[in-house]
Amino acid sequence: MSKTHDLSPSDSLVHDPQGGMDRLREIMRRLRDPQNGCPWDIEQTFATIAPYTIEEAYEVADAIQREAWEELKGELGDLLFQSVFHAQMAEEAGLFTFDDVADTMSDKMVARHPHVFGTESRDKSAQQQTRDWETIKAAERAGKAQKGVLDGVAIGLPALLRAMKLQKRAARVGFDWPDIGPVLDKITEEAHELAEARDRLGHDEVREELGDLLFVVANLARHLDVDPEEALRNANAKFERRFQGIERRLANQGRSPDHATLNEMDALWDAEKAVEKSVKRSE
Repeated sequence: MSKTHDLSPSDSLVHDPQGGMDRLREIMRRLRDPQNGCPWDIEQTFATIAPYTIEEAYEVADAIQREAWEELKGELGDLLFQSVFHAQMAEEAGLFTFDDVADTMSDKMVARHPHVFGTESRDKSAQQQTRDWETIKAAERAGKAQKGVLDGVAIGLPALLRAMKLQKRAARVGFDWPDIGPVLDKITEEAHELAEARDRLGHDEVREELGDLLFVVANLARHLDVDPEEALRNANAKFERRFQGIERRLANQGRSPDHATLNEMDALWDAEKAVEKSVKRSE
């Protein structure tokens, strides 16, 4: 008799290449099995897995940024596995199941899209839909007894993103600069305060002033309708690309950055910058 015929229903599902969601959930269940599972997976908790969940979300964003579509498939799978992992631990604790998670999300999407799943008209702009979405979310927060304007903004969000969300909430009740001018003035003010703190105060004060400056920069991004996380990711990519250009040019000379002067590297940086601008003009 072949090994295939000796497989249990669980084993057959685990090894089924087309098992889909059921296969993934069974794999997770087996990994967490107290008797026969993986010791590492068994030891994990919501708190220990949360950093991996955040990391996987960033890797999804990175694959999209690079338009690496084949990689994106794998990264989305990694992120999906994080949801399955959390749901399995919740089911073991008697909190909720994966189906509960899916049903909760489905209920939320149906409730937030009455123009698609209900009787509301679809004849409205994306901007109006965004405003309606925020109104519905505000009602949901009220139902959760979240009374404060800033209640419910997740603490674990990236700091720039959380700053944007806090500012958006405050703006809804009129606590906002009317236009971009005062925001730019505030950035200048905070930069001066940071310089003064650097010269006259301690590290804690410098950190506080730097935080204030970054918070106002996030506000500037909001007024410009720019995602600050995306803008900074793009700036990181640009820096990486240009510095690698410096390394490449030095390597052609048989040298490396640690054997070049700052002036030499600045000149090579400017050369890389000029090439990029020339390419953009020709596109």
